[in-house]
This record gives sequence, structure tokens and C-alpha cells, in this order.
Amino acid sequence: MEGGLDVNEALVVDDLGDADRLRKAFEAGTPVVVRAASAEEIKAALARPEVSCVLIPPGRADLLALDLTELTYG
Repeated sequence: MEGGLDVNEALVVDDLGDADRLRKAFEAGTPVVVRAASAEEIKAALARPEVSCVLIPPGRADLLALDLTELTYG
């Protein structure tokens, strides 16, 4: 959940739109963290090999209970 993790050394982005930026950060050894507010956004972010972690907004504890295996593979 956002605010519960130290991401000062990470590249934190709101979307996956700039693939080149994500790739460059990954290649430089910088963790890539994506903000996501829905199950679909979480799934898309975690499907990217550059992404280390997804941050969800405060007040969306329901997203912590997602079954990522089910979400990914059905």
C-alpha cells in the first residue's frame, strides 16, 4: 500500500506508457514501482519484467486480497 514502503531509490510511475524509461531504469539496476488502482492495472504492471512492485492507494485494502495466480491464469 502506498506510504508503507520506502521507494526513495526507485523509479515510481503512474502508468506503463513509457516503456523505454522502464527498460533504462531496469537496466541501470533501479527498482521500478508502478501505482495501480484496479485489478487490471495490477495485472498489467506485474506482467512487465521491469516492474519490481506495485503500489495501491490507501483505502484500497481490497486489492491486497487479490489472488494473483487466478487473475493471471484464470
